Amino acid sequence: MSQEIPGRIGILRPLRLRDFALLWTGMAISMVGDGVYVIAIAWQVYEISNRPSALAMVGVAWSLPQVLLMLLSGALADRFDRRKLMIAGDVIRFAAISTIGALSIAGRLTIPLVVGLVVVYGVGQAIFQPSFSAIVPTIVPGVLLVEANSLAQFVRPFAMMLLGPLVGGVLIAAFGTGWAFVFDGGTFLFSALMILLMRARSERRPAGTEERLLADVAEGLRYVLANRWLLVAMVGATVSLLATWGPWETLVPFVIKNDLHGSATDLGLVFGAGGLGAVAAALFLGQRGTLPRKPLTALYVSWAIGMLGTAGFGLVTGVWQAMLVALVTEACITFLVVIWFTLVQRLVPGHLLGRVTSLDWMVSIAGVPLSFAVVGPVASAIGARATLVLAGVLGGGITIAVMFLPGARDPERDGSLSATVPTS
Repeated sequence: MSQEIPGRIGILRPLRLRDFALLWTGMAISMVGDGVYVIAIAWQVYEISNRPSALAMVGVAWSLPQVLLMLLSGALADRFDRRKLMIAGDVIRFAAISTIGALSIAGRLTIPLVVGLVVVYGVGQAIFQPSFSAIVPTIVPGVLLVEANSLAQFVRPFAMMLLGPLVGGVLIAAFGTGWAFVFDGGTFLFSALMILLMRARSERRPAGTEERLLADVAEGLRYVLANRWLLVAMVGATVSLLATWGPWETLVPFVIKNDLHGSATDLGLVFGAGGLGAVAAALFLGQRGTLPRKPLTALYVSWAIGMLGTAGFGLVTGVWQAMLVALVTEACITFLVVIWFTLVQRLVPGHLLGRVTSLDWMVSIAGVPLSFAVVGPVASAIGARATLVLAGVLGGGITIAVMFLPGARDPERDGSLSATVPTS
């Protein structure tokens, strides 16, 4: 009976693959830690300095190393053992987050120390992410990529936004913020162990791997420039995330804590509700097993709704309303992420995946440091709630406009999808 379950429940089919099951398990535990971090870092910073600009500074410290290092990391992912790079990323993140926890427990944590250690954390993220994205299609056959990506997007919100924030709220209430960081650090060690247990694989590289890393980076850039649908989506993400990311990460905790007079547990419930919506979206796509008939159109529509959701947080008057906004918003974001990852993995040649995914991440978040940098002054000038409303309207409107740019939806119009996307 147990052997049949993965066949009947579409989202579980990839778990029959040993290496993917190990990767998935490590990611699941690590993302519980990430969810704890989201609550812990906001609560810790607002305990030290109850100003949005302080948390915004931490956001810059986290995002800037990823923007600066992601291209190089992607080239490394296409040249070296992706398993070893992911393990290195996990170890770096363990060291940074555990140190934050130890300093918090000792009562010696300051905003400058948080900023410095979060920079190190961001470096670990930059090393880990391109290799993780690029390794999935090497361990999962193409016919299972929708299910694999849906499972990943099921784990991400369930762990990072549903379970993790709830665990974080409980840990902070019971033991203090420092121990929440220590817990998060331990999850990276567990992830590294799971990746270590995966079978070493010798991934074939095309001729010319002796070329310089800069030449490898240039090859990936040329590929993105030649495929307009990739370039348009990446640049669109830059602008829409510039509008929404900083306000979302910085001002939602501020509104919950100060305007709604909520606790760390309440903040966990809001993020948890978002996780519930994302889990539902991932389960739907995973069981379906196929992309929508017009996947890029569906991607942009759900993307726009997700960005508009930021405005909802500026209008809420109770925690339950914030939970509802989070649920709808994160369901839409998960829907677009599953579609996007699947399209990239199917349409981009395997030997370029590390570079293209790193370019995707780097270009998409290129505006995030600036988003964090401006959110403090803007919120001081017009208020936290007005800033959230403005951010959501701008982010959603920009996304809709991008959908109609020439080339934005080429793969669903030029026939390239029909040769790569299973229909069932």
